[in-house]
Amino acid sequence: MPRPFAQPAASPGTLRFSVLGPLTVHRGDRALNLGPLKQRVVLATLLGSPNTPVSVDTLTDAVWHEDPPRTARKNLQVYVSALRALLADDGPDRPRLTHTCGGYVLRVAEDELDLLRFRSLVREAEGQEPRPAARLLRQALDLWQGPPLGDDLRQSSRLAEEAERLELRHLTAYESWAEAELELGGAPAVVEGLRDLVEQHPLRERLRSAWMCALSRSGRQAEALGAYDDYRQLLARELGLEPGGAMAARYRTILAGDGRAAAAAATRPPAARPPAVLPPDLVDFTGHGEELRYLVDLLEDDGAGRIVLLSGPAGAGKTALAVRAAHQLGDRFADGRLCVSLRDADGRTRPLSAVLAELGERTGQRGLSGPEAWREWLARHRVLVVLDDVPDERAVRPLLPCGGRGRVLLTARGQLGGLAPVHRIGVPPLGTAESLQLLAGLVGQGRVRADREAALRIVRACGGSPLAVRVSGMRLAVLRHVPLWEFADRLTDPAGALEELTSGDVSVRRWLAHGWEALPQEWGRAAVRLAAGTGEGPFGLTEAAEALGCDERNAVRVVEALIDAGMVTSPCGEVTAHAAQYELPHLIRLYARGSGLGTPVLTPG
Repeated sequence: MPRPFAQPAASPGTLRFSVLGPLTVHRGDRALNLGPLKQRVVLATLLGSPNTPVSVDTLTDAVWHEDPPRTARKNLQVYVSALRALLADDGPDRPRLTHTCGGYVLRVAEDELDLLRFRSLVREAEGQEPRPAARLLRQALDLWQGPPLGDDLRQSSRLAEEAERLELRHLTAYESWAEAELELGGAPAVVEGLRDLVEQHPLRERLRSAWMCALSRSGRQAEALGAYDDYRQLLARELGLEPGGAMAARYRTILAGDGRAAAAAATRPPAARPPAVLPPDLVDFTGHGEELRYLVDLLEDDGAGRIVLLSGPAGAGKTALAVRAAHQLGDRFADGRLCVSLRDADGRTRPLSAVLAELGERTGQRGLSGPEAWREWLARHRVLVVLDDVPDERAVRPLLPCGGRGRVLLTARGQLGGLAPVHRIGVPPLGTAESLQLLAGLVGQGRVRADREAALRIVRACGGSPLAVRVSGMRLAVLRHVPLWEFADRLTDPAGALEELTSGDVSVRRWLAHGWEALPQEWGRAAVRLAAGTGEGPFGLTEAAEALGCDERNAVRVVEALIDAGMVTSPCGEVTAHAAQYELPHLIRLYARGSGLGTPVLTPG
C-alpha cells in the first residue's frame, strides 16, 4: 500500500493527500476509504486546483464528460456531502470543503498535499547553486509514488489530461535534477535513471543531452556518441530536422574526448541564467490557474507545436497570463525569453520593419535583413518569444517559425483563424470568487469584508475582466474616502460605468477603443445592433437575427465574424448553429451601446 509522502510525525487527526501516484488520503497513518469511482473523480478534480473554486460544470465534465445525466447536479451534491463527512471538517469557522459563488473549494495546506509540496520545492530550486538545487529537486522527486492519479481515474478524460500535465512537470524536474547533479560530478547516479526516461520520451532534447553527458562522464563515450546518432536519425525521420546547436556542441565535446572539460564540470560555476526581456510578473496574479498549467505544459513539451495562441476580449488578462508563463519557464529556454508588442501605444498596428528591428536588437541580431533572417535565427535557438496584442494574421505570419527550436506565444483578441497549425487557448472571464480575491488584494481584505455585498456588485459590474477589477481596485485604493457601495452605484449606471474605470493613465475605455477602431466598420455596426437588441447574458441565433434585422443564415455569418474578431464569445462544444448560445462580454456591450455608430451592413464582407 502506498504511504503518504514523507512528513514529520503527524497527530492522529492530521490529513495527508496524495495525487503523485494513486489517489490516497491518510488520517495519521490510516488510509481512508475514498468511496466509489465517481466520488474519487470529484476529489481528484478538487485536488488538482487546491484552494481554488472549481465550478459545477468542471466537476460535471470530469465525472460524466459528454453524457451527464439529468440528475448530475444532485449526484454531485451527494458526492460532495460524502467527502465532507469523510474529511471531517475542522469546525464551523474553517470548513475544509465549501461552496462559493465560483464553485466548490477544497482547502488544503502545503504540507497536506504532495502536489503543493512538489511545486514549492521546484520553485525554491530555481536559480539556486547546483548543490542546494539538486537537494531540493531530489526531495521533490521523492514525493512521487508512481504514475499520477493511478489508472482508474484516467477513465475521466479531464483527469487523464491533468495526469499528463503532472507527468510533464515530473519529467522537467527530473531533467533539472540531472543537470544539477552532473554539475556536482554525480554522473553515475544519473545515468541509469535517465535510460528509461529517454526510451519513454525519445524526442526530448534536454533529456537526451543530459543522458549523453552522464554517459560520457561515466567513461562510456562510445555509448554517448551512439545516443547522439540515434537521436539525429530519429529527429530526421520523424520531424525532418537536425539536432539543435546545444546538442551538436555536446556531441563535438564528447567526440573530442576532452576529459579535462568533464573533470572541471564539478567545480565550474553555474552558467548565467538565459536573458529575459519581459515585463514584470504581476505579484497579485489571480485566476486562470487551469489555463496557466495547460499553457506551461504545452510550451515545455518538445513534442507539441511551436505556436500557441491566447485569445480573449480586451482586458481578459491574456498578456498577464503569457508573461507569467514566460517567467515560470526560465529554465526551459536556454537562449532566452522576450516579449514584443505588435501594436503601438495608440493601438495602431506597428510596421513589420519596426517589429523586426526590435526583435533584432533584443536578440543581438541588429540589422536583420528581413523575415527570412529572423525565422532562420529562431529555428536555431531555444528561445520563447511572446508576440503580444496581435491585430491579425497578416501582421504576425512573417514572424512565425517554420520549424526548429524556437517557440512563439501569441496573444490576440481574435481567433486568428488563418493561422495553422496553432494551439489555441481561450482566456475566459474571472469567476466571482477570483475577482473578489483580486479586488481584496488591492483595497484590503478588511474593506471588502466590511461591505461584501458592495464588493460583489463591483466585480460583477466588471464582467470578469481582470483589467476592470484591477482598475477599480487601484482607484478605490486612492479614493479611501469613497465607500464601496457608492463606487458600486457608479459602476452599475450604464451611462457612466466606463468613465469610472479609469485610474491615472490606465483607462478601460481607451483599451476597448483600440480594439474597436481596428474593426471593419460593418462589424462594429453589427456589434452595436447586437448590444442594443439583446439582453445582458447569452442570446441565441433567433435573437441575433432579430437584433441585426436579417435572416438567421446571414446572422450566423455576422456573429461568427464577430467571434473571430474577439467581440463575441460562444460556449465550447459541438452544437448546431441554431442551438448555439452567444454572448457579448459586459464591457464590450457597454462600449458598443455608447459608440453611436449607425445602421449596420449585414454581411461581414
